[in-house]
Amino acid sequence: MLEALAEEQVSVGEGKNHRHPYLSGNFAPVQRTLPLTPCTYTGDIPEEFAGGEYVRNGGNPVANEALGRDAHWFDGDGMLSGVSFQRLDEKGSIQPEFVNQYILTDVYLSSKTSSSLEMPILPSIATLVNPLSSLITIILRILRTIALVILSHLPGSQQAIKKISVANTAVVYHDGRALATCESGPPIRFALPGLETVGWFNGRVSEGEAIQDLGTGFGGTGPFSWLKEWATAHPRVDPNTKELILYHSTFVPPYVNYSIVAPTYDRASRKNLSSQTRVVNTAIPGIASAKMMHDFGVSRTHTVIMDLPLSLDPLNLIKNRPVLEYDPSSRSRFGVFPRYQPQEVRWFETNPCCIFHTANTWYSTEPSVTSESCVEMVNMLACRLTSASLVFSAGNLAAPISIQQIPAHLQEEEQCRLYYYQFCLSPPSGAHAPSNNSIAHQWALSAIPFEFPSIRESVSMSSARYVYGCSVSGTSFGAALGRAVKINALVKVDVATLIERGIAGPPHQITGCVDTRIIDEILASQDPKDPIKVFKMPDGWYAQESRFVPRKDGISEDDGWLVSYVFDESQLDENEDCNEGAKSELWIIDAKTMKDVVARVHLPQRVPYGLHGNWFSEEDVQGQRPIESIRTMPALKSKDESPSPAWKTWMATRKIVAEWLQ
Repeated sequence: MLEALAEEQVSVGEGKNHRHPYLSGNFAPVQRTLPLTPCTYTGDIPEEFAGGEYVRNGGNPVANEALGRDAHWFDGDGMLSGVSFQRLDEKGSIQPEFVNQYILTDVYLSSKTSSSLEMPILPSIATLVNPLSSLITIILRILRTIALVILSHLPGSQQAIKKISVANTAVVYHDGRALATCESGPPIRFALPGLETVGWFNGRVSEGEAIQDLGTGFGGTGPFSWLKEWATAHPRVDPNTKELILYHSTFVPPYVNYSIVAPTYDRASRKNLSSQTRVVNTAIPGIASAKMMHDFGVSRTHTVIMDLPLSLDPLNLIKNRPVLEYDPSSRSRFGVFPRYQPQEVRWFETNPCCIFHTANTWYSTEPSVTSESCVEMVNMLACRLTSASLVFSAGNLAAPISIQQIPAHLQEEEQCRLYYYQFCLSPPSGAHAPSNNSIAHQWALSAIPFEFPSIRESVSMSSARYVYGCSVSGTSFGAALGRAVKINALVKVDVATLIERGIAGPPHQITGCVDTRIIDEILASQDPKDPIKVFKMPDGWYAQESRFVPRKDGISEDDGWLVSYVFDESQLDENEDCNEGAKSELWIIDAKTMKDVVARVHLPQRVPYGLHGNWFSEEDVQGQRPIESIRTMPALKSKDESPSPAWKTWMATRKIVAEWLQ
């Protein structure tokens, strides 16, 4: 039985022409990087775009010769793809320019200087999560990575690997720095608009900056400091205080630490301010094991940590269990605490689920808006999956049988929807009051698939009215084995209206839904006040995550535009591969009506389907901290014309070891 499943898995994983679905089509990595390159466009680019830049991150493996290997959508070296809207004159003339650059991480630089490398240095997530991967296979992949890291520190190497992050997930702007993020390391700074890599950011200063007050940053000191500096791929920046809030998920107790970085740079004077109160690597109590935490919730007063039944623990190998494991019989736990007091965390429990992205979190005390039975609460909107199947399908793997063996009373249909949670902090006394640490409300706002959420940044951490996201027709984000899920619809949800409806007539807790329509029914609606609006892509076109750009003097919260990279798959050949001339576009869509494409920027090459992006305003671009140096490829070391016999022997041995590890 197991052998038959293994053969079936191999046949599905290899796919057409032995090409992995996440290494082919417009998921395939691009081989060319471009400096700022002028683009043509059609339509009218709004004047608010002048001087700003849209940048999107994503994995683009540089060592990609072994196309039949294990692969996962979340793998790959970080590549930034941006469109800078250059201001040509005071009249508002705009010239869009495309640029894409690899993030020069230690792993990338080591890969580029290893001439015979055919597979990525880091093991694929697909290998680690595959229920059919043998224990010995996983151990050998991990030992190979460790050996390559050690080898990079020995004589004859051009680049030492000090941090294993590939920085391929998201981008954020904080305190004069544009930062690229990933879970396996600290943020790394890059420059706008050219996207050059500056260096690792430790919570105090970035490499490449003139002031090198490295001090004690993320991780602190000690043998596990390198592990404790790993930061969430989704840090949050408070639009009011400008604080950077993030957590550090590790493999060692207390498993999750928490940091707040206060702003220390004055844009106007271009000077550093005196250091303010910081929270650095403060333990969050109550988490009993290593977890895969991808996101969290942050309001202006409280933070929400998610302890879900998805573990990420190398020690699982000792128990002959997958490194990444989902337990459908366990509970999901949400830890809510005041922003500056993680030690006061309160845990709220509910049915098992997976959440990779939260949309917004806010604090409220108004029963008329929230609930008559709770007078103080933290509200959160999140994209809730009923299982961890997305982790497996994004690697073209069948989900393990254990995911399907959910107790009958916990079984739900496979879906990913926008959910509303209300955590009651101070319920009133009385016979009908909710119990302490109760989730007063938890249900879906809409029945349609919903992921990659975003909102207008200026209203984040407050009760924002609108949430934008991505959807798919005829499938879900967690399903597609043997083919890659592609986004063919962008969605705008009036969450305030749907929350109000849900509280007035609460759906069934956990499994209930306020608006039960499918996408086609929403598209057919003629109601101008419909709380859900869908921008459907033309047939054969697919979008990526969208970001909101506000109108300068807009009155309403949704007065602005969405930007998204799009791709026309009619450019694929009969084998569903992209030719060298395939190109993408950047669409600017009216966010109020969700109908009109006001401008289409024609890019000089394609942008692979990737992960998360961000809009950087002209103020952000011009307000960057000074940079003293940027990262570059290591210079080739000149050969010694008369090397010693010992050096010759070492280099010959080193070459044999390196080739064996490839």
